[in-house]
Amino acid sequence: MEVRFQPKAARQLGRLPANVARLIRFKIGQLTTDPAALANNIKALKGEPGMFRLRVGDWRVIYSEDGVVIEIIRIAPRGSAYD
Repeated sequence: MEVRFQPKAARQLGRLPANVARLIRFKIGQLTTDPAALANNIKALKGEPGMFRLRVGDWRVIYSEDGVVIEIIRIAPRGSAYD
């Protein structure tokens, strides 16, 4: 699967501490190769069809996928990820 970052998500990832950004990139890579391994950390967002969240510690990665492309929409701390 191909991963695309929306500009806002790429900026957010660039602003994170290096260790957190590395972990998030690793989890996104894991999502593309073996999504079943992250099944406990992925949930569909209510009221937003086709949108999912990936939990990475205290951070949330909001994304959509169509089977070919995973588009990262937002990366945010747990408290403000759903605003």
